Amino acid sequence: MKRETLNGRKTRSLKTQLAAAFFALVAGAILVIILVNTFFLERYYIGQKQKALSEAYLRLNEAAQTNEISSDEFAHELQRIMNRDNVEVVVMSPASREVTVYAVDSSVMMRRLWDNLLENTEDHAPTRVLRDRRYNQKLQLVDDQENGSHYLEMWGSLHDGSYYLMRTTLESIRLNSGIANRFIFYIGAIVILSGAGAAVLLGRRISEPVRRLTDISKRMRDLDFSAKYEGHENNELQELGENINELSGTLEKTISELKTANNELRLDIEKKERVESMQREFISNVTHELKTPIALIQGYAEGLQEGMSEDPESRDYYCSVIADEAAKMNRMVQKLLTLSHLEFGQNEVSMSRFDVAEMIRGILRSQQPLIEERDLKVSFEEQGEVYVWADPYLTEEVFQNYFSNAMHYSEKVIDITLTRQENCIRVGVFNSGKPIPEESVPRIWDKFYKVDKARTREYGGSGVGLSIVRAIMESMHQEYGVKNYDNGVEFWFNLDTAA
Repeated sequence: MKRETLNGRKTRSLKTQLAAAFFALVAGAILVIILVNTFFLERYYIGQKQKALSEAYLRLNEAAQTNEISSDEFAHELQRIMNRDNVEVVVMSPASREVTVYAVDSSVMMRRLWDNLLENTEDHAPTRVLRDRRYNQKLQLVDDQENGSHYLEMWGSLHDGSYYLMRTTLESIRLNSGIANRFIFYIGAIVILSGAGAAVLLGRRISEPVRRLTDISKRMRDLDFSAKYEGHENNELQELGENINELSGTLEKTISELKTANNELRLDIEKKERVESMQREFISNVTHELKTPIALIQGYAEGLQEGMSEDPESRDYYCSVIADEAAKMNRMVQKLLTLSHLEFGQNEVSMSRFDVAEMIRGILRSQQPLIEERDLKVSFEEQGEVYVWADPYLTEEVFQNYFSNAMHYSEKVIDITLTRQENCIRVGVFNSGKPIPEESVPRIWDKFYKVDKARTREYGGSGVGLSIVRAIMESMHQEYGVKNYDNGVEFWFNLDTAA
């Protein structure tokens, strides 16, 4: 099985390579065994037969020297030796008076002994001499084509002058060699087939962790560090998986630091170009927005001083107006300080990977009493994990501003959505209130701009919330916006999903 790699090269799977290597190894081993069996087994067998004949000769010669050769005890011993090694023997005394034979056909053995002694080869089978030590010992191969028999013979004289002939058949080894080769071939085929299956299973067991490690490395290449290796191999693959997990965590931390540093660098460059204009605009807007509450506080305070409200009810009303306007001024100052820090780059943007869905669920839980008090229907259907790269605290501030506006302007329904797009997640907050006039859409992000000034004034809005949204989203270099529908308005912002 072949597969495409990232650079287009064709590669074979590890499982296929292991099966092919096992097949080649076993087939090669079987071929070597058959070749050795064919070309060397007979030589080895003849060598073993030579050794058996030599050992029998030594014992026979020793018995001749000690005059044991005619004893019954030696006869029994020689009989055991001959039966053990499948050897036939004939011994003839120097005067040809006494003959000892251990053979199936004694006449054939005697004729072969006389033919060898008289060197008569005219009517006998061709021979090939392997070793010649005169009459004392001569070793030869005999090919009896008439009977289809092959023998290994040793003949000569003993130390007491007796003549001997020993021989053993070689017919069985040539036949058995072919049978052994066929047997080895059949067994080898079975071993190859069963072994190939075992190699496939073993290769799958080895290649599966390697495949998982490969998939994790591909995701790491795409800067996705959520995948972790989980295995129980208790070997080098397990160690490699643990090292990759550590590498993944280190890379994720490093990329987070790099994104933070890169974001800070971009902000520093933009900061120098915006500082002067922002300062002038900020002072102008603050002066304008604080003018009305300060005038109200001053007027009601002077009225109290001059005794214009003598009854307790009027004084309480004057004091409540002063306290309310002071509280609005305090909230406005807090928001202006937040906006100032963002626009002047004094807030550090710390990029990290977090679950935005869980963040939204947490905010909705904290706002539940207010939602029930205003009898609003809030829907958020996302139940799983949705990981993004952003500053979690600033992201929460953006969502809080959108959700707060939705609660103030919605007629009953608020719908929160997470939409997956290429390399990002779009967070949408829809409310069923009146659409924003088209001419006001481009200006709602400006500081202190209010579409419905009376309603904004009614719930204590300062017109700074959406300006804070714009400053945060620009500090994170992400898109944001608003979209009108026939039945309401949706505010949205994007967050990265890829590192």
